Amino acid sequence: MFYSNPHGLFSMPTLDTPRLILRRIAMRDAKDIFAYSRDEEVARHVLWSAQRDIGEARDYAKFMMRRYRNDEPSSWGIVEKASGRLVGTIGYMDYSEENGSVEVGYSLARWLWNGGYMTEALARVIAYTFDEMDINRIEAQHELTNPASGRVMEKCGMKREGVLRQRLYNKGKYVDVALYAILRSDPRAEVGKAR
Repeated sequence: MFYSNPHGLFSMPTLDTPRLILRRIAMRDAKDIFAYSRDEEVARHVLWSAQRDIGEARDYAKFMMRRYRNDEPSSWGIVEKASGRLVGTIGYMDYSEENGSVEVGYSLARWLWNGGYMTEALARVIAYTFDEMDINRIEAQHELTNPASGRVMEKCGMKREGVLRQRLYNKGKYVDVALYAILRSDPRAEVGKAR
């Protein structure tokens, strides 16, 4: 179901938005990754735990670089243009070739929350996915206790499709999640367009 691509299905090319650059993660990003990933609040609603030391950030960078080499679903690093710092990640958590669908996920440094940055990044990823890949459906989910993430999805044109009870086991308990999706035929948001 994917368009062929000389660099692979998940080539993760650099993407541009008015305030952000989405690019592949490299080892030089470990310090920036650790700066936001050690925050318990950032890790609260994602499936990874807050990082305890810079070694964990280096391990994550190595893991992502291995996924790039193996052409597996991967994440972009989110770089804030104003500071030049890597301040989060966004990318593909899973995909179904036979169904033409992908799941996206993201995280962002707390000091940038509520500034529209993640909406900008997600809208750009949605546009890239539909424009460059033979994908019909993009899904995302969030814990019910994290409604701000649902607002990001809605601003990007995603529709809430329902609640999946105790779908995930996270931080020692089963959690309910809301499932959102956008189809290729759905209207797209106007946020996050490259200049």
